[in-house]
Amino acid sequence: MRLASIAVLGGGPGGLYAARLLKKSHPDAVVTVYEQGVPDQTFGFGVGLASRTQRNLRQADEASLNAIVEQSHPHEMSMKVGDSQVRLAHGELLAIGRATLLSVLQRFAREAGVELRFGERVTVADVDADLIVAADGINSVTRTELADEFGPHIAQGEGLYLWCGTDFALESAVFTPVTTEHGTFVAHAYPYADDRSTFLIETDERTWQRAGFDVSTEATPASESDQVSLDYLQAAFSETLQGHRLIGNRTKWTTFRTIRCDSWHTRNIVLLGDAAHTAHYSIGSGTKLAMEDAIVLDRALLEHDDLESAFDTYEAERRPAVDHLQAIAERSMVWWDNFPERLAMPVEQLMIAYMTRAGKVSLERFAESASGLVTAGLAAYGECGVDDVPASGEVVEWALSRPTAGRSDRLADADLRDADGTALVEIADRPWSAAMRRLIAQPPAASTVWLTGADDRESTLDRLDVGEALRRRTGAVVVVDVPEEFRADAAAGAVSERVDLVSFTS
Repeated sequence: MRLASIAVLGGGPGGLYAARLLKKSHPDAVVTVYEQGVPDQTFGFGVGLASRTQRNLRQADEASLNAIVEQSHPHEMSMKVGDSQVRLAHGELLAIGRATLLSVLQRFAREAGVELRFGERVTVADVDADLIVAADGINSVTRTELADEFGPHIAQGEGLYLWCGTDFALESAVFTPVTTEHGTFVAHAYPYADDRSTFLIETDERTWQRAGFDVSTEATPASESDQVSLDYLQAAFSETLQGHRLIGNRTKWTTFRTIRCDSWHTRNIVLLGDAAHTAHYSIGSGTKLAMEDAIVLDRALLEHDDLESAFDTYEAERRPAVDHLQAIAERSMVWWDNFPERLAMPVEQLMIAYMTRAGKVSLERFAESASGLVTAGLAAYGECGVDDVPASGEVVEWALSRPTAGRSDRLADADLRDADGTALVEIADRPWSAAMRRLIAQPPAASTVWLTGADDRESTLDRLDVGEALRRRTGAVVVVDVPEEFRADAAAGAVSERVDLVSFTS
């Protein structure tokens, strides 16, 4: 289709990347990016780029991806609990400073012929363009002003977190908890430059309040950082920080908002990135989603002669991928919200629980890619020596065959279902729903809780998540119905201590 003018609202990575792609595809169009901030001032620290994201960006625009990679910082992953630490090689995992990423994308947008206009607060009512791309972020003015047309739904998370940084490069990405007199704080930290690392720290509401951070959060102006929290956390994580300081950038505690919209477009306006959807930081990057949105939007506009058809194609292609990632991300968010409850597990077993927490990575696949780590974790789970753990292709059946609490394996006897003391509970809601929170807060008084429900995979994973919460809070034996085709999920659930026993259904 012929587009004479394109306006992009928002000069973040998604908006800049979309502007470059659209200008290259529509060279005669006037493409303008409107950003209310200024080029040398930005929020955030590092941005992670997984290998799959890099492949997608390379296929869409190899030149800009090469420039991004050139200024990125490679690293591995690790988890440290107390004095125990495990490392995990993670292929082509990269991170780049957000300011550096923006600088690269600004340069490539200009080279393509995009006009960048900074320091202007512009809404859809202020611009006259054939196409308006609203990439105006999680607090999207466009989505808010046109809420009746986009139909946004916003779900608030329970845990609190803050973004900060430090002035040295960690040896690798690290997940590490620290328990203080007020409760447990968990850091998600990773290096993104030779002298910088991101430090994201999260905690539960009760710990946050006991530490007085509800007061410091309220007292911190929007333009400043919560220095009370930064000073406290700098002392708490002093070992990981190796004597370095925590750096704020309008750093305040907040809760994560998962955003969904009934529609991503209306008239000649289309949402992109966080304006349309968000996914929890523990599983997916908003930057990744926004840039991949841009790729699909650009392709859809080339394929069609009218905006409505192009927008429909854009949504049809992107929604399944985004919905899938959001489901994984919500599951991961709940796992991290309850992370301190798992600290008694050996760190190798805990790393297995982390990698398989959302159903994205199977136990077998993880065993293939990190055999030494997984073998140690499985040995801890099976209470045996590492020599007794089989090869990766046999770990599922081996995990299900391990004895527990006087039983010879992890398979529930059929007569247990109807036995005295067994409560049969149907799980029909997501683990993070109000109904499931009530169930977990007021569980059935039973020695055995048997969870049943629908036979699709998401429902199976939901039962395993609810099962973990119940077994940790009640001490009851938890049994979960699992369709035969999801034996691998059952094994991962057992190894991760989400369930005691499983019952396979046909």
